[in-house]
Amino acid sequence: MPSTLLLDRASWDLVLDANGNIALAGEPYSLSQDAASAIRTFLGECYWDTTVGVPWLTQIFGVPNISIKIVKQLLVNAALTVPDVVAAQVFITGLTQRTLTGQVQVTQGSTGATSVAPFTITNIAGE
Repeated sequence: MPSTLLLDRASWDLVLDANGNIALAGEPYSLSQDAASAIRTFLGECYWDTTVGVPWLTQIFGVPNISIKIVKQLLVNAALTVPDVVAAQVFITGLTQRTLTGQVQVTQGSTGATSVAPFTITNIAGE
């Protein structure tokens, strides 16, 4: 499996290893981190494929009385786009008009291992 850069769980920024090099995430955590990254991607944000991402601005933020069930399904769908992820569950721990926090639990197809990663999405446009 390809390696994934390890990201700090709070800041979602790069982390250094003990030797001062950019750290890599090992399996199975790398899959849950990749799933969290897929969840954090806004639809249209990826210039190489604008069909990738979650419709945060059009279907989640700013929609009054949005169904948590619908939000979870959109996030699970994003998590399932990660290669070798065969199952995903999303747990939402906070939802306001501008911020959603939670975690994603994924199951790896090749080993059956599960792992969890946190995510936070903020609508900086405030729409």
